[in-house]
Amino acid sequence: MDSRPRLYLCTAFLCGVLLTLGFKDFYPDLERRFRRRRVPINSIAGAGLTSKDQIDLEDHTKNLKGADIHDVELGEGIEACVGNTPLFKIKSLSEETGCDILGKAEFLNGAGGSPKDRVALNLIKTAEEQGLLTPHSGDTIYEGTVGSTGISLATICRARGYLAHICMPSDQATEKSDLLLKLGAVVDRVPPAPIIDPMHFVNRARNLAAGHTADPTRPGRGYFANQFENEANWQAHFEGTGPEIYQQCGGKLDAFVAGAGTGGTIAGVARFLKPKLPNLRIVLADPQGSGLFNRIKNGVMFDTLEREGTRRRSQVDTIVEGIGLNRVTANFEAGRELIDDAIKVNDEEAMTMARWLAEKDGIFIGSSSAVNCVAAARLARLMGPGYRIVTILCDSGTRHLSRFWAYAGDIGGKTDSKLIDTLGD
Repeated sequence: MDSRPRLYLCTAFLCGVLLTLGFKDFYPDLERRFRRRRVPINSIAGAGLTSKDQIDLEDHTKNLKGADIHDVELGEGIEACVGNTPLFKIKSLSEETGCDILGKAEFLNGAGGSPKDRVALNLIKTAEEQGLLTPHSGDTIYEGTVGSTGISLATICRARGYLAHICMPSDQATEKSDLLLKLGAVVDRVPPAPIIDPMHFVNRARNLAAGHTADPTRPGRGYFANQFENEANWQAHFEGTGPEIYQQCGGKLDAFVAGAGTGGTIAGVARFLKPKLPNLRIVLADPQGSGLFNRIKNGVMFDTLEREGTRRRSQVDTIVEGIGLNRVTANFEAGRELIDDAIKVNDEEAMTMARWLAEKDGIFIGSSSAVNCVAAARLARLMGPGYRIVTILCDSGTRHLSRFWAYAGDIGGKTDSKLIDTLGD
């Protein structure tokens, strides 16, 4: 029997198998080619348009024409990171009160992370201009501070060729003195005392600076920065913080709320804004234990039977740091007549507000910022909806972990706080 038909059949079968396998691999590419040939030749790939459709193109390079990119001015040193901080709406407080409550994010100053960066830089620059400080000469800057000014001074001192010697009360958060040491400052933690005591932290700094200058065996001079009385303090805010707020608000704001530690911030901002906005309300936020509330409300710092500056007992205990005074300072007095009202805030209200902002907005602030926000929210309720209120967010809560936030506690999974609980009314 002839075997050729069988051979033909086997060969055809094998060819069919091979052809099938080859076509399976080749088919996807063939399908893509076929579909591509079916696209109209007048279409625009990827756009779903044809040549008949009108396309408007924008030239995003027109603003660059004629610009010399080699002439960009760069900031020099960490000092260039001071100022021009953002101003933003605090969403939860604004929604609850019906007012736009705006926070000036001073904790984003790039040297020491607080508004004291502005003060420290201006204090040093002013002293240099007056011939009181010479860089890299061994000059040392002495200051009495509860922490933030010291941190800013320590940072900028190193940047400009000076040493820093900081005196601070021993009851302040330890992370502040720890940071000062890491920044290369000498730190004296002294027991809290009234201002008439020679060992008050401000008086000690003044005396140490004088002793340094008088000692012929020590290099350089001692310079007492004197943030409470040195008017370069409020001038820093008159020249920086105030104009920034005015520009960022487009000249439209109804109230400014701030606490006072030295008085420089509220005085400098008020002196800049009030002449431009005569109807603007300047409101002091004052913590418990401070006498400034009575200074604004009643014209006296303490009880009417006490003469200012002579009270020997210590300030009433408070866990709020950075603001509150029981004496008159040159910086506060520079703007006192421009302050329209004062709001007293206790520790519990400050802690509750700090927890509220962390819970509702993810904003983690320190004690003085919390006092400012309580006062701003309370003012918003008093004024009614529709107003714009600006306040200061001074520093991060990371500087207040061992004291203020230790009392305030953790947020946990809490999401149901009420503003009426926060304001205590």
